[in-house]
Amino acid sequence: MTMHSSGALHVKSKLMRESLVDKHVISGTDGHVFSILPDVNVIQIGGRSIMDRGRSALMPLLEEIVANQPQHRMIIGVGAGIRSRHIFSIGLDLGLPTGALATLSAKDAAQNAYMVSCLLAQYGFVYLEAPFVVQLLPAMLAAARGAVFNGIPPYALWEHPPAVGKLPPHGSDAGSYLVGEVYGARSVIFVKDVDGLYADDPVANGKAEFIPDIRAQELIDRNLATLPVETSVLDLLLKAKLMKQIRIVNGLKPGNLTLALAGESVGSVIRQ
Repeated sequence: MTMHSSGALHVKSKLMRESLVDKHVISGTDGHVFSILPDVNVIQIGGRSIMDRGRSALMPLLEEIVANQPQHRMIIGVGAGIRSRHIFSIGLDLGLPTGALATLSAKDAAQNAYMVSCLLAQYGFVYLEAPFVVQLLPAMLAAARGAVFNGIPPYALWEHPPAVGKLPPHGSDAGSYLVGEVYGARSVIFVKDVDGLYADDPVANGKAEFIPDIRAQELIDRNLATLPVETSVLDLLLKAKLMKQIRIVNGLKPGNLTLALAGESVGSVIRQ
């Protein structure tokens, strides 16, 4: 800090007189990134794949989460389910833009997240709305056993336009991943209703190739017809500074989440 002859104070900064859209300036900002919560695991519960199946699918998974509490700190992102598909159908018919559809979808995920938080409340989990994930998550984890949040990122009306169609490209997979990336979490685990990645739909093709380990760019280049995670997660993974891999496991099979938390080989891993 220096003082001008007029008495004004000037704060020295290498970015002070630079344009923040200049490519050389942007490249010069790359460097070490600090992990804020390096011992926390982000668990994403699929809305359609787990929540919509009801008690038979959800309760055993929550029991497994509780059983792992003594060894692993967890925050639970929850996705939207069939209600969002219905909302999208009506919204598309009415001609609503992508940002409006994203706003509506978040309501469904919030309902699912609140139900999960109620079921886990007796075990010390708290429900956090998006602003409080930003402001209070570290404090809540110091006082509570875990947290549950709406996985849909709060872009709402500011949702990015998709390359194709009108559906919001950032759903609960992307939102849960971004929480893991920003906080520098220990792991991000997507709990779905399939064993992991396949070259084809394993329900329609029982002989589909299983993919246990793959890099994000290779997966993008393969341009598979269907994926168990949003394609936006792959794009985010390519740019990651901290969370450079994700794991997909079948939450309908007891013990899979426990193995994933322990770092065992289960499901599929996608790496940067």
